[in-house]
Amino acid sequence: MDVLLSGLKDRPESQPTGGLDNDIIAWTSPAQLAQHPHFSTPSCWVINDPAGPAIHLSCAAAMPPIEEPPAAERSMPPQFQTAAHPVTDFFARTLSAFQNSRSKLQIICTASPGLRLGAGLDHGAPMSLPPNLRPRTLIVLDSSFNPPTRAHLRMAKSAIRDLRRRQTQGGLRLLLLLSVNNADKSPKPAAFEQRLAMMWAFASDVQHSVCIEAGEGTSRGTEPGSGALSVDLGLATVPYFHDKSAALASTDFYHGQPGENHGMAETEQVFLVGYDTLIRIFNPKYYGPLDPAVQLARPETTPMQEALGPFFERAKLRVTMRTDDEWGGAAEQSAYLDGLSQADGLSNVGGSNDWGRRIEMVEGRKAGADAISSTYARAAAKARDWDRLGVMVTPGVRQQIEQEGLYSQ
Repeated sequence: MDVLLSGLKDRPESQPTGGLDNDIIAWTSPAQLAQHPHFSTPSCWVINDPAGPAIHLSCAAAMPPIEEPPAAERSMPPQFQTAAHPVTDFFARTLSAFQNSRSKLQIICTASPGLRLGAGLDHGAPMSLPPNLRPRTLIVLDSSFNPPTRAHLRMAKSAIRDLRRRQTQGGLRLLLLLSVNNADKSPKPAAFEQRLAMMWAFASDVQHSVCIEAGEGTSRGTEPGSGALSVDLGLATVPYFHDKSAALASTDFYHGQPGENHGMAETEQVFLVGYDTLIRIFNPKYYGPLDPAVQLARPETTPMQEALGPFFERAKLRVTMRTDDEWGGAAEQSAYLDGLSQADGLSNVGGSNDWGRRIEMVEGRKAGADAISSTYARAAAKARDWDRLGVMVTPGVRQQIEQEGLYSQ
């Protein structure tokens, strides 16, 4: 792949731009790029693929490697050193614009496969990059990301691996979705813009880990292969899954380019949730009362059916077991799902029995493995126990927490 390279080297603000070091260099190959004397230590660059959108890569001096316990991920490279606050400042502006727009949901940026070496925002803002072809499946990881953890990584990788194995046609994308009006959680201790910055770092870590699992390298000159994955970051103001699903279905972002999707099926959404979230989804307190017109027209319809009926037509739930003292063991959690799928299991709580086939339960952490949670990650950060934090979160997220001093209070 030939690329057009433009770079901006560190310089005083009084120094004018222009010239070889900070203007368009040339059409060149990745191998030639690596040998270019003027870009031996660039602060940033932008690579424009003639066949696709611009790819922004931060290339400042690399941080020393962070040793991570999981053997499969010890080769995961650290994020390149970037100024942390510009990242957060960008997302603060993006968040403010979204909240003032009164939109229910918006895709704010995309980590393209070329970003998996790490990408900071000191060189400029990222872009949202809609797919040319409508994806067959959209994996939605909806969380408070306070902070993103290796448990989130495990959920995402497991879904990507299984769906790619089953899916013979059509593309796959991952959406990291942050609700800024969560029904149960307030925006603390990390502000929403700080969480978005951690999600941006986490997106790159997901891409790298997926490629490593696919047996692909992540060297600078490597073109995206079969493990390549686009990861979108999104914001939502609606708190409930069924509302988020409806907002996603109505957005044009995933519809693909006009004329490119003839005969393609609609995108199927797969929401990744934990067992504790499954319990909340089927709690009647989150639904109703029905609109009087709906109640008059369909008196047999329950509030839960009115909300979740359209959701299960377009979406599935992939539930990860959460085995602990609070939620019980694997057998107990499997029995709960089996009970929902039986005769009147779902109808007894106000649902529809046929929803059971749209719910899949998968194993969580292995027996004997460390329990990983955002709560434990925050505690490790507060105690400045960086080794413990490295067990809880991915390298990019750890770096973001250390740089900004998150969770120190």
